[in-house]
Amino acid sequence: MTSVSSGSLSVSSATPQEWALVRSWAAEEGWNPGLSDVPAFFAQDPVGFFLGRVDGEPVSAISVVTYDDSYAFLGFYLVRPAFRGLGHGLATWRAALAHAGGRAVGLDGVPAQQDNYRRSGFATAYRTARYVGEVPAPDRPVAGVVAAGQVDRAALAAYDGACHHADRPRFLDAWLTTPGHRALARVVDGRLTGYGLVRPAEDEARVGPLFADTPADAAALLDGLAAEAREFGAARIAVDMPEANPAAAALAKERGLEPTFETARMYTGPVRPVARERVFGVTTLELG
Repeated sequence: MTSVSSGSLSVSSATPQEWALVRSWAAEEGWNPGLSDVPAFFAQDPVGFFLGRVDGEPVSAISVVTYDDSYAFLGFYLVRPAFRGLGHGLATWRAALAHAGGRAVGLDGVPAQQDNYRRSGFATAYRTARYVGEVPAPDRPVAGVVAAGQVDRAALAAYDGACHHADRPRFLDAWLTTPGHRALARVVDGRLTGYGLVRPAEDEARVGPLFADTPADAAALLDGLAAEAREFGAARIAVDMPEANPAAAALAKERGLEPTFETARMYTGPVRPVARERVFGVTTLELG
């Protein structure tokens, strides 16, 4: 898609360089975006990011990232405060959503927008809460936790695919190797039992994903990721945990993390099932 115009608004695909501006908008909204997310996001779908402009000035944004022939994810739905209430958001939404074609689309919606999303055909599946706080550093290396680079990449991708609605090798390759990202895996008796990643962000370090077979595996990974965050200067972490896995909230409380805000995971149609009991933290609210 190149360009769609609506009145004085023109919607067109954005470049990674332009998306750095949208990342700053997200920071102003308090979304705590990762500092180095953009290259990995664009690796998944380089033409899935859209800007709305008025007289050449960017005023709105949205991403509709496709994963395969069946699934896409919507995020970064933003309109600059001075341009709200003028229809620019809806026009940007409609132009970008066409990129999904006939795919089912997912999103993580803030409470204020959920009724609007329902009117656009999205149905709520479950809620997700962001937990924030300082996890005490472990006294010793966490047993069974190793750098993700030590694990066979195909095994890691297969594990990720069981926890996400589509396989995403392009994204995963970029996400695991982006400078500053720290990825860990848990291996028990030679078998992969989970993995997670932490990255620097505007405020607290962001953990995501946090996928694990059991609460014990998730706890070991979370402790290891908190230690990694301390190495790049972040004492506090933030992780978006789905209520579809009650063990996630229990782990957050055990580690002294506090819920801050919530979103709702919503879909326009049926999606590939995932191992919900393994999902202790979603990858990002922007790309699912």
